[in-house]
Amino acid sequence: MDSVTKIASQRAVVVFSKSSCCMSHTVARLFIDLGVNPSVHELDEDPRGREIERALAKLLGHSTAVPAVFIGGKLVGSTDKIMSLHMSGNLVPMLRNAGAIWV
Repeated sequence: MDSVTKIASQRAVVVFSKSSCCMSHTVARLFIDLGVNPSVHELDEDPRGREIERALAKLLGHSTAVPAVFIGGKLVGSTDKIMSLHMSGNLVPMLRNAGAIWV
């Protein structure tokens, strides 16, 4: 759990992902399109990936751990939560408050 917290606090937006996960790619692409430079942490390329994945699944409350998105060091959720925030107009203000975008 400490490694998740440490990684998540290093940048304004952190996406825990797997390189083969299309939903992780979609979420990362959304952030890029909004002008954010997210830190994408590929769990399948990290020697501690399985340990981190178990910690994320526990935090999210379900077995699918990716994508897991942190904004401003706080867990926001997975694809459904990010898309819901975006569609409701609440994602951009959250990104501004975290310092991920300035416009």
